[in-house]
Amino acid sequence: MKTLITNAHIISPGVDIPGGSVLIEGTKIVDVLLPGETAEADKVVDAGGNMLLPGFVDIHSHGAGGCDTCDCKVESIRTIADCKMKEGVTTWLPTTLTLGTKTLMDVCTAVKEYAASPNGSKTPGVHLEGPFINPKQCGAQNPAFVRPSDFEEVMEINSIYPVRYISLAPEMPGATDFIAKATAAGITCSAGHSAATHADFKKAKAKGLKFLTHFCNQMSPQHHREIGLVGSGMLDKDIKIEIICDTIHLCSDMLNLAFTNNGIDQMVMVTDSLACSWMPDGPGSLGGLPIIVKGGVARLESGNLAGSTLRYAHGLRNVWKITGKPLSELVKATSWNQAQALGLHDLGKICPGYTADMVLLDADFNTVKTIIDGEVKYEA
Repeated sequence: MKTLITNAHIISPGVDIPGGSVLIEGTKIVDVLLPGETAEADKVVDAGGNMLLPGFVDIHSHGAGGCDTCDCKVESIRTIADCKMKEGVTTWLPTTLTLGTKTLMDVCTAVKEYAASPNGSKTPGVHLEGPFINPKQCGAQNPAFVRPSDFEEVMEINSIYPVRYISLAPEMPGATDFIAKATAAGITCSAGHSAATHADFKKAKAKGLKFLTHFCNQMSPQHHREIGLVGSGMLDKDIKIEIICDTIHLCSDMLNLAFTNNGIDQMVMVTDSLACSWMPDGPGSLGGLPIIVKGGVARLESGNLAGSTLRYAHGLRNVWKITGKPLSELVKATSWNQAQALGLHDLGKICPGYTADMVLLDADFNTVKTIIDGEVKYEA
């Protein structure tokens, strides 16, 4: 079946076409049409002049709608995937916490069951945030479950459902060896919850480190005598940088600095959303630790930030307003960069041959429709 999306403001990496159209056949994009051009189709969808972007790829999100990935229930994964789809996220890596091996395996079992019959965002793998972190940089992670990096443990988890991405502290004993083995196994490694020096960073990068997890948060800060991981992210022009764009985890000026200093090919927008995302303010929990949400901001009882309630498209809106950069450039950081880094090479562009995963946004960056594999799966 052919579907034609008409009257769309098409925004894709390097592309900005007001009044354009996109022709879809089955699950793939087969043509992008300029204003005035048309094509025969079995179904026509009027975009109403709204912005049509590649579907978002959120590689770091723990939960939403009152559910957490680590509930280890397929029903929870379905709820989160539905919420993410409503944000315009078409691909999501269910993200774990620093917990025991059995819990992480049970998460993968639930995700595998969901992936067999998805109702929302697609889940090509999981993101293990921890447990191989620095106990001095736990943040909102549970220190009771922190342990040394163990490649065999991750391979056991991976045998249930693919581990696509793992956040760990590269300065801890055995971490660089783990990074080399994980990279060789096709797992993308990121430095997070870490007190690494710049020298530690360089050693880890030489072994295959590709990302920095939630930039500036729970990582060694920049100082004029030791630039730490924050300075490493500013100095290195290859490393990918996860960034939470809620203006809470990083202030507006820091967001502007990061997006101005670093190439757009480095930037990767994430939500780091929790179960309290899409929920009213009030008490909650994260990995067994109590949290409180007030004014949409989630914190531990200690006051530490504990992930976000950010909805993906609103992060893009924040960066667009703060930096003034064109959306045809910023959109690289919402899907293309993630897809390329994780080997999902048919995602991230509105271009013939690519999978028809797209999101339609209104002028205030609210989701109007979400299209997954060529079908309108959500409509506001």
